[in-house]
Amino acid sequence: MFKNFIPKEISWLSFNERLLQEMQDKKVPLINRIKFMGIYSSNLDEFFEVRVATLKRLALIGKKNLKAIQFDPKLILTEVKKIVFSQHDLYDRLYGNLLKELSSNNVFFINENQLNPEQKEFVDNYFNTVVRPVLFPIMVDNRFRLPSLEDRAIYLVVQMYYKNKPENKKYSIIEIPSKILNRFIILPGVRKKQYIIFLDDIIRFGLSKIYSSTGYDCFEAWDIKITRDAELDMDDDFSMSYIHKISKSLKKRKVGNPVRLGYDASMPQEMLAFILRKIQLKGDDTIIPGGRYHNFRDFIKFPDILPGKSEKPRPHVMHRDLQNSSSIISVISQKDVLLNFPYHSFDHIIDLLREASIDPKVKSIKITLYRIAKVSNVANALINAVKNRKEVIVILELQARFDEQNNIYWANVLQEEGATVIFGIPGLKVHSKLCIIEREEKNKPLKHYCIIGTGNFNGTTAQIYTDHYLLTANFQIANEISHIFEFFEKNYKVFKYKHLFVSPFTTRERLTSLINREIENASEGKPAYIDWKLNNLSDREMIDILYKASCAGVKIRLIIRGMFSLIPGVKGKSENIEARGIVDRYLEHSRVLFFCNNGDESCFISSADILQRNLNFRIEVTCPVYSSDLKQELRDIFEIQWSDNVKARVLDKEQSNRYVTDSNAKIRSQDEIYNYLKRKHEGK
Repeated sequence: MFKNFIPKEISWLSFNERLLQEMQDKKVPLINRIKFMGIYSSNLDEFFEVRVATLKRLALIGKKNLKAIQFDPKLILTEVKKIVFSQHDLYDRLYGNLLKELSSNNVFFINENQLNPEQKEFVDNYFNTVVRPVLFPIMVDNRFRLPSLEDRAIYLVVQMYYKNKPENKKYSIIEIPSKILNRFIILPGVRKKQYIIFLDDIIRFGLSKIYSSTGYDCFEAWDIKITRDAELDMDDDFSMSYIHKISKSLKKRKVGNPVRLGYDASMPQEMLAFILRKIQLKGDDTIIPGGRYHNFRDFIKFPDILPGKSEKPRPHVMHRDLQNSSSIISVISQKDVLLNFPYHSFDHIIDLLREASIDPKVKSIKITLYRIAKVSNVANALINAVKNRKEVIVILELQARFDEQNNIYWANVLQEEGATVIFGIPGLKVHSKLCIIEREEKNKPLKHYCIIGTGNFNGTTAQIYTDHYLLTANFQIANEISHIFEFFEKNYKVFKYKHLFVSPFTTRERLTSLINREIENASEGKPAYIDWKLNNLSDREMIDILYKASCAGVKIRLIIRGMFSLIPGVKGKSENIEARGIVDRYLEHSRVLFFCNNGDESCFISSADILQRNLNFRIEVTCPVYSSDLKQELRDIFEIQWSDNVKARVLDKEQSNRYVTDSNAKIRSQDEIYNYLKRKHEGK
């Protein structure tokens, strides 16, 4: 169906299927497999909220405008529906297998009809004291329009009737309050057995109490879940503040157009038809029958009740250059430092910001923030710097999808504390990960100490995302980063960058130039290769250049986590391109690029993926790594990842997701990288 280029939506579904593989891998601890089930579900929600919603919008623009899209969105939607239904069947089977495995470990899910007397008493008390006070049912019938059901929420659709008049039915809807209450409630056990009940079933248990005033004596209930268009639509009312616009758009998101309905397949057809009419979902929308329960994203927070059945958290590797130093600034002034998260501790970043906040020679701290943690030590360190009379400038991106609320909160707090907060650049998301500390030093102008990262300044995600952060006082790099912050403050000032690649100005041009250099070297018989590790690669123009490089004989190795539109291994087009994807306990998030450069290898870390939005519509920074030691460290890490034959999958034109297998000793890259860094920083 797709000859030279796989639509990114289709390739993304292939990535999500790799999470299903983790669910069925018996070598993965059971509790982790349960959480992968939640991650798969959460990912699919976001996919429908963003990608499917966008395709639906594109499908309305007409055939005349399809040239810019390059694929008919209706065809992609049809293929998406087919793949999602196929994965859904596998997901249901895997869920059943996990329940059986829990049972073999003496953990049992039971519903409201399977409770023993002691459990009934517990559930009755829990319902009355904890659940009932937060339930607010809505009565619905043909006369009244159904209030908009929120995205990311689950509801019980309740049918009530009289025992002696079953044809006289009335309907109601109750939101299951899983945002404020735990979805999984542990019940009193029997001997060595543990029992868990869904919050949904505790509500079913109490239906007669909720609706006691109606007089009905029979009640039945089924789960439904709606996924809505989550794109932010902002109007052009310039009288509103930017924060107000985003806040207003977030309210709209809750009631965006529905793009998917999940429902309990045992629901009577007449009730399903009634619900579809009320929420105005049509036949061409994705309507997915399922089991008794929905919103499996909640399994990410499944209680850890299986002692010895989960992977123990590893202690952080202490960085040899920082662990015994009283001043990180003094270390950076002498040499570049590379932090590799989550193997190293994010505390090093906090320690640097704390040191800068109390150093009398430090005059200012400037930083870009894209996704801020709910509880943010980074934000608190910046506030502390303000209190210590430092100038603090925060470039804060309010449109970091699904983190807007956190960012709005911290924007207000930082402004109230006296920091200068700049809300990005009109028309461009600020996705770069930069920090610059300005310090006065003896007989010198201001000296700059910089952090350039592949991931966000977020202590929470730094525990589970793999990322690289370069700490440097290199004058050439620091000078250009200071120009970027000057551009943030004065958008009309655009600078020329010799060392950094800055989107949307130079990244595409510079990457193209580097690839063309490899093509030229290959054509002259010189060594030529390209090794990239990215989250996503779907920009058609860059893919065409990589195809050209492959045809010229450039050897290309790609490690891609998510969307991947290039088709490797096609004779006469991409036979010199190999691609792999790694899914393991940590989310592979780092972006690193290597170019042979006729033996004098060039190495870069980047905030950007190779997507049109990152190259054309965002502020992104790709930074060269000049230290030979750090270049070698990044090269070693890449080679460990390429050698993975436990968690790596082959990315091919069939999107088979087959595991990399070879006769070598088993290498699980995330374990090997941890051991490599441990040896390195222990001086072994």
